[in-house]
Amino acid sequence: MIRLTSAAAEQIRESAKQGDTKGLALRLAVTRTPENRFHYAMGFDDTGIAADHSFSSQGIEIVLSKESLPLLEGTVVDYVELEPGRFHFIFLNPNDPDYEPPKEGEAGSGKRP
Repeated sequence: MIRLTSAAAEQIRESAKQGDTKGLALRLAVTRTPENRFHYAMGFDDTGIAADHSFSSQGIEIVLSKESLPLLEGTVVDYVELEPGRFHFIFLNPNDPDYEPPKEGEAGSGKRP
């Protein structure tokens, strides 16, 4: 299962509202680079494919391809301030070779020291 933090869900809803994509599913994807690193992508999707996996987190419909599902299993998507005034979506993915668990109190706080 993939989970969105409340900060990520709030920003996704705001982005959907601003982009006139409200009501569309959020597609999450990951691919491996030749160096075995993970490359993440996300966007609103109105196409849907029969083989997609679909579920909900924080009231947002999420779709994944069958190829991305095992690579994203257990991932938490957060929206954090990495630098003063600069917020980014981050993927806390235990399947990612570069994954480092957040320190206590970091994930889901909307801030990251």
